[in-house]
Amino acid sequence: MSTESGTGNTRQDWIARSGGHPLRGNLRVPGDKSVSHRAIMLGALAEGTTRISGFLEGEDTRATARVFEQIGVRIETPSASERIVHGVGLHGLVGSSNPLDCGNAGTGMRLLAGVLAGQAFDSVLVGDASLSKRPMRRVTEPLSQMGAVIGSQEGGLPPLRIRGGASLHGIDYASPVASAQVKSALLLAGLYAHGETSVHEPHPTRDYTERMLAAFGWPIEFSPGHARLSGGHRLVATDIAVPADFSSAAFFMVAASIVPGSEIRLEAVGMNPRRTGLLTALRRMGADIREENASEQGGEPVADLLVRYAPLRGIDIGGDLAPDMIDEFPALFVAAACAQGNTTIRDAAELRVKESDRIATMAQGLRALGIEVQEHPDGATIVPGPIGAGTVDSHGDHRIAMSFAVAAQRAAGEVRVADIANVATSFPGFESLAASAGVWLSTAP
Repeated sequence: MSTESGTGNTRQDWIARSGGHPLRGNLRVPGDKSVSHRAIMLGALAEGTTRISGFLEGEDTRATARVFEQIGVRIETPSASERIVHGVGLHGLVGSSNPLDCGNAGTGMRLLAGVLAGQAFDSVLVGDASLSKRPMRRVTEPLSQMGAVIGSQEGGLPPLRIRGGASLHGIDYASPVASAQVKSALLLAGLYAHGETSVHEPHPTRDYTERMLAAFGWPIEFSPGHARLSGGHRLVATDIAVPADFSSAAFFMVAASIVPGSEIRLEAVGMNPRRTGLLTALRRMGADIREENASEQGGEPVADLLVRYAPLRGIDIGGDLAPDMIDEFPALFVAAACAQGNTTIRDAAELRVKESDRIATMAQGLRALGIEVQEHPDGATIVPGPIGAGTVDSHGDHRIAMSFAVAAQRAAGEVRVADIANVATSFPGFESLAASAGVWLSTAP
């Protein structure tokens, strides 16, 4: 199927169904998207040459790289998944007369807002149709408290117009939302600010930015839920090895857990403790997932994950666990649909403002396949049952699309997953890697 999607891409659908056999294989999923974004950004702002291996060749991360090339950074691609970034230092970026296109990358836009708030030149950040509907006020308001001047559309929507030459000052910010993107934007602006910038969170979020700033030599103090740095230092180039993306591994963790007889090994997966909430949740549900060959890669903990099928049971999920699995909730919805007993999700209101309203979109899709879902403002209750055939609309959300491809492995018939073009933003090659493990998935004619 090929029509124009709401994201501006050529619309594509998948047809997915059970292959009737266990899933098997040793899989290496693409590099971590969050680490890839930050490696490009800090490499660009560093003094010297940064070499990145394991870079995610996705549309989002490439968009971030293109933006930095547009504002004066030379970036080489010696081979797939490699980048050489010739840093220009904190004050070496140059303005562009054209808008800076972030594509579908919410992470890219929010973090760039922090970087560009401290520049001497004006900038305009734009995105595709999907990104243009995503709220940016949670970032622009605290940046304004630091002295940034940022204009937006009504409701705080992109494009963002960032005025150059602003004098930034550090703030002590208590964030009302648990968001690594908000925290990271403020810390990046803090590199250019006079004085100290501190961020306090209601729940701890991922600390990729903090870890990488330290790796590039910037003095920073951080602990779960808190980060603090001061301006006036420098970033020094370093080599970054990007671990395999936990969020990408999540789909295969759930698939192997719900398809009887399955056994999948996921190699060198990033195990940042602020990222692995799904692993904790699945284990509480009874999943059989073992960590092997633990090591450190690029400042991040990594391990192989050996996942074997096991009957799952419904649980209640919320509190401090929710922020540590915010991108993995769509996959968790599928695991819950295949469990014994209800699963209730709370404290996940952040899902309402992702690439889609992920609570509503997952609920609609599961209902279309015969699963009862009761929505709550900050989550949902999933009542498990047999998964039927049907059509689900991902609304252009890559994680929703891949989650329903997994759900189809337990379906009674074919599942059409509509609007899957944006899967390439985070997981290029998902179809072929899934097929290698025995997942039955094809592009719809």
